[in-house]
Amino acid sequence: MDKIKKTDAEWRADLSDSAYRVTRQHGTERAFSHPGFPKEAGTFHCVCCGAALFDQEDKFDSGCGWPSFTAPVSPAAVEEQEDRSHFMTRTEVHCPRCAAHLGHVFPDGPAPTGLRYCINGVALTFDPKA
Repeated sequence: MDKIKKTDAEWRADLSDSAYRVTRQHGTERAFSHPGFPKEAGTFHCVCCGAALFDQEDKFDSGCGWPSFTAPVSPAAVEEQEDRSHFMTRTEVHCPRCAAHLGHVFPDGPAPTGLRYCINGVALTFDPKA
């Protein structure tokens, strides 16, 4: 997958203010602030570059206020790194194609993975299966 690099001005022009703040400045949208997500089959993509990230089949309601998934569409679909911001240690999840900040992954999810990919809604777009 080719890496996408843009200037800050290009990202600002391409994204909404909230998507820019979350994906390019490592922000977080308020819990429960993103409208409901579709329930039909499909794939969630990176709002910045369109890379496929998560499948609807792996989405679950964690009650945390952000879209949650048990796994990405493939192991290479997301990258992880340690995040020590806000006086805590977490695992950040970002898009490997464009380096967009997506959210964090926690070890408190349901089976089969035991993981909860807690993703900002503004970092995603949805493509229904035809």
